[in-house]
Order: sequence, then C-alpha cells, then structure tokens
Amino acid sequence: MELLRDIAHISGKSGLYRILKPGRGGVIVETLDEKKQKEMVSSNARVSVLKDISIYTEDPNKSTPLGDIFLKTRELHGEKVEFDFKTASNNQIFDLFATVMPDFDRERVYASDIKKIVNWYNILSATMPELFVPASEETTEEVAAVDAATEEAKA
Repeated sequence: MELLRDIAHISGKSGLYRILKPGRGGVIVETLDEKKQKEMVSSNARVSVLKDISIYTEDPNKSTPLGDIFLKTRELHGEKVEFDFKTASNNQIFDLFATVMPDFDRERVYASDIKKIVNWYNILSATMPELFVPASEETTEEVAAVDAATEEAKA
C-alpha cells in the first residue's frame, strides 16, 4: 500500500486527491474522480496523507494502518462495500467495521470515521485497483515501474 503516500484527504472537501507536486503556496493536487481536476491547496489547509492514517485499537499502545484495513476490506467485501449508511444505526455501522477490524476502539473511532473509511475504500477500489495487489504478488519490476511513474508525476 505504498501508493497511499500519494493520496490525501483535504479537510472540508469531499473525496480524495492525488498529490502531484509541491508548489510555492502549498501543494498541487488532482481529484480522483473522472474529472481529474487539478488545483492548488494552500499550505494552511489540513491535508491528511492516507499512508499516515491509522485506526485506534483496544490496546492504547497499538493502532492499525489504513492500508491494512483496506486490504482486509477487499478480502471480505470485494471491490465495493454495499452498505446503506443513511438508514443504518451507529451499532450497525460499528458491526460492519468489526467484521474488518474486530479490535477497533469503539470509544475513539466514531461512526462518521467508519463512513469516511468505507467511502475512501470504494473510491480507491474504483479508481486505483492496483492498490489492492498484495505486495507478495508484485514483482520487483512492477514496483520499480510504479515508483518511476510516481517520481515522474511529482516532477
């Protein structure tokens, strides 16, 4: 899930963004939808890189990286999580997430966090299916090609 280092969530904006390159006043990003709109995000904006996000567990000294949660979600739910959040109660949302991560901390992880994680998973699954190829199945050539493409995109 190394590709998550180039994907970000911007506080106050919906969806996910691919980080293209730093600019003078912030960072240039591109939406992960079919429009592929590019925009400059100011350095004051709260940008969270998905690679750096992890979920609290019941053990206060441990957390689970978001990439691991995405892989487990793929294993259990396939390419898309079909769940109606509009009619679901918080307990139903927590039960859904417990199938993926049974030891998550129900006190510090909110239903809104779970909705966001599932939404992000569905976006990434649709737009970047290469994220979900387990590292053991990737060849070193594929990894090198991805790294080279990432470096070109940043340049």
